[in-house]
Amino acid sequence: MGDPLTPSAGSIPPPPPPPPPVTLVQASSSRKKHKPKVIRAVRNAFRSLPIITPVVKIPGGGKSGGGARVTGTLFGCRKGHVSLAVQANPKTVPMLVVELGMQTQALQKELSQGMLRIALECEKRDKEKKTNLLHEPRWTMYANGINNGYGLRRDATEEDLYVMELLKGMSMGAGVLPPRTEAEGGDGEMSFMRWQFDRVVGSKDSQTLYMLSPEGVGNNEPDLSIFFIRS
Repeated sequence: MGDPLTPSAGSIPPPPPPPPPVTLVQASSSRKKHKPKVIRAVRNAFRSLPIITPVVKIPGGGKSGGGARVTGTLFGCRKGHVSLAVQANPKTVPMLVVELGMQTQALQKELSQGMLRIALECEKRDKEKKTNLLHEPRWTMYANGINNGYGLRRDATEEDLYVMELLKGMSMGAGVLPPRTEAEGGDGEMSFMRWQFDRVVGSKDSQTLYMLSPEGVGNNEPDLSIFFIRS
């Protein structure tokens, strides 16, 4: 008769499967020169007025405002905050990850109602400390003009890289990723929305991500725009 304090082999849950190996690569460090852009409005205009960018057709379907194309992914658990990851392309390590002060479900609701403008604002610090705009650690977040707390920049975590690895073959799309382990259940499901964006650099203190509209939508204005502003 076996020791009653020793669990039987059948009662031991199997270990969770190992995460897939990360094959994402670092984006090229070479910097592309951007054509100078005219800033049409001051900071408050980002909160209250529609922001329209000149639109032209691009090869392969879709519309573009002429900036450098990047991949943007919004993802998060159903009951958690949503995060934004920006990549040079789907096969590279994110150049930026920001946890937004907005629940995933609330973001999905806003997107379902039409155009969404997200503004991330930060204050200028010591002039001697020249920080890249996208390297700022903390932002005040506005969604369609309404304050939604803060956005916090972070280095890509193991979970961030896990999600990017699973989505590496997808340039656009939305869906739900299953939980990594059975123990997490439905709360571990990860919703994601991925698009291609035009990254338009207005100055060292302003950048904008304009979502590329699919061909045939009939609307020259992006459904989602994300503004980074330092003032």
